[in-house]
Amino acid sequence: MKTQRPKTSDDEHRVLQFRPRGQPQGVPRRGNGTVQPLHAQPAPEPLDLSRYEQPRDEPDDFRHRMLANIAALAFTIALTAIGIWLAVSIADLRRTQDCVLMGRRDCVKITTPHI
Repeated sequence: MKTQRPKTSDDEHRVLQFRPRGQPQGVPRRGNGTVQPLHAQPAPEPLDLSRYEQPRDEPDDFRHRMLANIAALAFTIALTAIGIWLAVSIADLRRTQDCVLMGRRDCVKITTPHI
């Protein structure tokens, strides 16, 4: 039996050369075997975020920020605890419902006080 292959044209198989954006002048490029000479450049800017800082009218209130973080943590812990309690309660109700649907009569656990 003869296998059929789709017809392809030369336009479908094209390799594009990747050229990195914003490569600074004078940095040696790899791959072509030549090294470009380093040119005198101005001193580089520091590699921190100081150039993005803006003056503020009032200083940061770290106490308020810490209280907000503590409140957010407490809220997250409360939501997690409520979610776990809800999952356990639903699982217990499901077990009880399955027991009742099987026709058993001893499904509910009765707790007696210990004297």
